[in-house]
Amino acid sequence: MTNRERIINTFLGKPADRAPFGIGLGFSPWGETHERWKAESGIKDLDLRKVHGFDEDFSVVWLENGPWPHFESLIIRDEGDTIVQKEWRGITMRNRKDGGSMPEFLDYPVKTEDDWKRYKEERLHPDFEGRLTRLSTIDELKTKDAPIQAGVFPWGMFGTPRDLLGAEELLVGFYTMPDVIHDMMESLTTLWLKIYERIQVKVQIDHIHIWEDMSGKQGSLISMAMVEEFMMPQYDRIAAFAKANNVPLISVDSDGMVDELLHVMPKHGVNVFFPFEVQAGNDVREYRKLYPELGIWGGLDKNALADDKPLSAIHTELDRATEMLAAGRFVPQLDHLVPPNVSWKKWCYYIDHLRKLIGA
Repeated sequence: MTNRERIINTFLGKPADRAPFGIGLGFSPWGETHERWKAESGIKDLDLRKVHGFDEDFSVVWLENGPWPHFESLIIRDEGDTIVQKEWRGITMRNRKDGGSMPEFLDYPVKTEDDWKRYKEERLHPDFEGRLTRLSTIDELKTKDAPIQAGVFPWGMFGTPRDLLGAEELLVGFYTMPDVIHDMMESLTTLWLKIYERIQVKVQIDHIHIWEDMSGKQGSLISMAMVEEFMMPQYDRIAAFAKANNVPLISVDSDGMVDELLHVMPKHGVNVFFPFEVQAGNDVREYRKLYPELGIWGGLDKNALADDKPLSAIHTELDRATEMLAAGRFVPQLDHLVPPNVSWKKWCYYIDHLRKLIGA
């Protein structure tokens, strides 16, 4: 069985020789973690895929799915340990220079309806010669034994408008300027589908990914009524494209508690979800009972590998993986990037046991 077939079949609940091994963000470290592992392992050019023999991950078609041309990137202020800069999406943020934390978002490119109209006219036009300059890389992707993916972070129905307006302004905007929010989601979807059409001409798309990050520990940031009204009509358009073009997988990435989203999104074409953060309250074993046809990707607690946790904590997660693998449609991975409180020794212990469990 090819790796491409294995990944697709596993998520769809079709026969596979084993589960995929080493695909997803749960097999990648934060930058600070990577530096720690290089020091502890003594491997200066540490490549986890080569060291551990991970399977080939999804082959992403990297095109310009957002503002084009990009905003000019510029450094506004150097603050010593931190730096304030405006980046290519038009977002102004404060970052630690060592990359050891999430950025602090300070300003966004859209504040008014007129800002949106100008942004859409100047940055979302289908200049395919510019947006698709890397379409030639598809020929290289064809040589890899992996499913072809269209769509990637940070593009989503909720996720992208949040990056345009800021989280608070988007949440308020659902009430104060609903027509603008509708237009954002519709315009973005139209752009993405036009891009996917161009990709599909050159290669069979296997996976459409939608990035949302629209939940916290308390659950979704908006009601399911709003999800249905604003987001799902566009999901239906994506699902219709997938059906018409034989695209087998549509996935969503959202951190936080996702129980409400799982009740709605699979009705609109989503058949894979990740990463199921354990600390937010997600238990993939319960979701498997509730949604037997959902491809579940993740749900193993990254905190179980922390320096201050016993090895038994890792085996608790391996037991969870064993139960999920037996139930099917499950691809194991940690529930997010590996944090810096995980030693190289602990990581290798986990990986070695997971490999044996999968039979890779």
